[in-house]
Amino acid sequence: MQPMKAPIDPGGTEMPDLPAPTVSESVWLRWLLLGFGWLMVATGVVGIFVPVMPTTVFLIAALWAFSRSSVRFQAWLWTHPSFGPPVRNWHLHRVIPIRGKVLAVIVMTLSFVYVAVWVAEDWRLPVAVGAVMLPAALYIVTRRSHPPAADS
Repeated sequence: MQPMKAPIDPGGTEMPDLPAPTVSESVWLRWLLLGFGWLMVATGVVGIFVPVMPTTVFLIAALWAFSRSSVRFQAWLWTHPSFGPPVRNWHLHRVIPIRGKVLAVIVMTLSFVYVAVWVAEDWRLPVAVGAVMLPAALYIVTRRSHPPAADS
């Protein structure tokens, strides 16, 4: 893999905040990663319409795949008017919006209750599920909700 300089946007200006791409020299790997990136974009789009499915996490995975397969599509996703801001906020500031935090914790809680009440035959499965979900929920709620204010 070879590192490349920061991509140029369609207007001709360099995009310094864009993660430096490391495009694979292997043609088959580039095609595989490109396909994976588009699969993640498609899954993220589905997440827009399905309330319990996240969008940003799939777009972050797509950005990673594009950064290793296509500078063009990496720049497209980074600068996209709808998909770009949440991806940039995560990459630059590790921001998870409040709406995303609330939705994630609600879905985790409902999933835990479902497993504990209707699936589990004894206490071991709910304990295992809780042991995985609790740290994940704590991680999510302890991330920033907004990017830091720009210095004026």
